[in-house]
Amino acid sequence: MLPRAHRVVSGDDFSFAVRRGQRAGTDSLVAHVAAGGASPSALEPARIGFVVSRAVGGSVVRNRVKRRLRHLVASRLAVLPAGIVVVIRALPASAAMSSEQLAGDLDSALDRAIDRLGSPVRPSSAAS
Repeated sequence: MLPRAHRVVSGDDFSFAVRRGQRAGTDSLVAHVAAGGASPSALEPARIGFVVSRAVGGSVVRNRVKRRLRHLVASRLAVLPAGIVVVIRALPASAAMSSEQLAGDLDSALDRAIDRLGSPVRPSSAAS
């Protein structure tokens, strides 16, 4: 589970990241990254939210995908720039992917979205 300080809990922040943030996608997910949020503060840690629709699968499959994504993101929290809001939207292909493939897609999407945002690039050694 992600620490509360790192969770997107406001619907306004979800909307802000999806509508105004930079987007980068892969076969299994789309990462939306925005600087700040509905109530921006550069002192806040990076905050992450997940969207897993019914298109991904039934409730068991959706919850499994969310757990896998949360675990992957938790190991990358230290290298995400402070003050950003990230929304990870899972696509149907994410349900059938191995953890290694999902991790690769997550890193690829986050790196590209953060690059487009103009924030410092995450070190590639943190991808494990």
